[in-house]
Amino acid sequence: MKNSKFVIDKIARLFEQGIVSSKDITNELFIILKSKRDELVFKLKLTSKDEFEVLSKRVENLEKKIEKLQLKKRKKSKLVKKS
Repeated sequence: MKNSKFVIDKIARLFEQGIVSSKDITNELFIILKSKRDELVFKLKLTSKDEFEVLSKRVENLEKKIEKLQLKKRKKSKLVKKS
């Protein structure tokens, strides 16, 4: 219940600040959820802090690569459909 209240409070603050675009809200929610995930992993001491930072950087890099590949795939599929 405490965690759900935290997320609801964060969403309410977003609306108070005037962030109404769905993309902005989505980005803020992902940031909130990622920070909560990071806190949980750190509290459970699944990895050391140094290892955690290295692993999180690797995950970020992989996410960027996936996004680039998805964009390339979309561009190729658009070119094929136009032909």
